[in-house]
Amino acid sequence: MTLFVGTSGWQYKDWRGVLYPEGVPQRLWLEEYTRSFVTVESNNAFYRLPTRENFAAWRERTPEGFVVAVKASRFLTHVKRLREPEEPVRRLMDHAGGLGDRLGPVLLQLPPTLKADPDLLDTCLRCFPKGTRVAVEPRHASWWTPEVRALLTDRGAALCWADVGSRPVAPLWRTAAWGYLRLHSGRARPWPRYGRQALAAWVRRVTGTWSDAEDVFVYFNNDPGGAAVHDAKAFARAARAAGGGAVSGA
Repeated sequence: MTLFVGTSGWQYKDWRGVLYPEGVPQRLWLEEYTRSFVTVESNNAFYRLPTRENFAAWRERTPEGFVVAVKASRFLTHVKRLREPEEPVRRLMDHAGGLGDRLGPVLLQLPPTLKADPDLLDTCLRCFPKGTRVAVEPRHASWWTPEVRALLTDRGAALCWADVGSRPVAPLWRTAAWGYLRLHSGRARPWPRYGRQALAAWVRRVTGTWSDAEDVFVYFNNDPGGAAVHDAKAFARAARAAGGGAVSGA
């Protein structure tokens, strides 16, 4: 498999001195980020959808082969709560289209208060252009049903595997020929770092689920203090040591 390992976002001031050398201006942080990682998850798209021109500028600033996963706007997931998805999805994909060949998966992170509604999710997934890789991160336990699993499988959408406190918080279902994993917070010190055993466990889960011919995207969302930077690099090293296919990461 090819493991794409990176972080959820790159514009964190406390990463200066961790990932970004002193003296490198913030306007060049994306270029500096690409020296260590080949993928990033755009978290800021959730809070405020960048313009197509912004996305196109990111394409120009990143090297060939770099992959940008895009977290869908909260207008679609949290304000509309997946209702009437046609226009929000169309706008999202039109803007993100500025990334061109840098565009990777789209993440739908659902509100923790949104209970399972397979028909609503199905309608939303149908709005995405054919071939779009969509990962879905439900956060209410009512979604863990055979019906939802079958829906995701039929649509080729990946259930987003997620970790909080060094533990899975979602079923480890394989619903697509590719995978998506988000790690939100570990239990090691300093908080919110992940320990070696926790990272090794996730390497085993990922490599035991997808084949050498499939892609898996792994993003560390434990950004405080540069924890995500350290852990993403450690995960990539652990995956290489385990023979986890081609590892595109630090």
